[in-house]
Amino acid sequence: MCHGFGPVSRFSSSPEATNRIPRISPSVSRSRRSRTAVSVSHIRIRSPRRPAAQILELETQAARSIGFMARIFVQATLPHSRPRTNEFERVNRRYSLHLVAPPSVGLPYGSYPRLVLAWLNTEALRTKSPELHLGPTLSTFMHKLNLTPVTGKRGTARRLRDQLHRLFSTSIRCTNSNEAPGRVECLGYTIAHEDHLDWSPPDPAQGPWWKSTITLSDEFFREITTNAVPVDIRAFRALKASPLALDIYAWLTYRMGYLRKPCLIPWKGLKTQFGADYGRLRDFKRKLLTHLADVICVYPRVRLTETASVLLFGPSRPPIRRTS
Repeated sequence: MCHGFGPVSRFSSSPEATNRIPRISPSVSRSRRSRTAVSVSHIRIRSPRRPAAQILELETQAARSIGFMARIFVQATLPHSRPRTNEFERVNRRYSLHLVAPPSVGLPYGSYPRLVLAWLNTEALRTKSPELHLGPTLSTFMHKLNLTPVTGKRGTARRLRDQLHRLFSTSIRCTNSNEAPGRVECLGYTIAHEDHLDWSPPDPAQGPWWKSTITLSDEFFREITTNAVPVDIRAFRALKASPLALDIYAWLTYRMGYLRKPCLIPWKGLKTQFGADYGRLRDFKRKLLTHLADVICVYPRVRLTETASVLLFGPSRPPIRRTS
């Protein structure tokens, strides 16, 4: 039987992930909340666009919430919006992620591929197998991703099918440039060695015919089971409306797992890593701060300080911590 995001015993949810979540003052009217700045974790940012109560529901959900995300997609990320070409590169200092897709298919983008990748990684670690069963129906798989099945030309079912096709058709190349002059390490991946996606009948709510499987490539299976970043799936679900928020949360979770002293990161570096497709630096900065407010709601212990030119990151307890 195929399960959704499940627990792995080496990790546990940090209590800080479900308490002391920032709340907007009740004295602030609903019409003013989207414009009101709040001070959280030493950084002055705008309050979340979505109601705080939606994110506060994290407190009441079950503790079996630990999932995983491949490190190669945390250090550098997928496109946020639809790319204009079938090639894409994201750079994070000495690490770069290069994606190529068939022109007739296109590259994956948005929140859906990120939710799928987290599910694939979590399920591969849970089953210890590269062959994964997506479920008896498309709607079953969508519920595992916390997506509501909606049919039709603009429905969620059609969008997910399209993003799965894009994701499994994309070739991935990761490059690490070592500090030593002239030393470069490159690894190439395809996510799926083999995939069988039966999309009939058109209505995902009908019948038990949708028996789809994916067999991960040996290289990708080895990568995601060796170098996985633990994440709180409750946070992923709360942030799923924004691919940028998902990227920020996963990256902070990863970075705070090993950060031992304060670290300064210039806005230009953050733009290269997260938002090269956002145009002007000030537009990216505004966008990142907006979504960072949402991330802090589900990770309130993260320590950040904003300046005009940099973000200062202080050592913080990660939302998922290792246990003995």
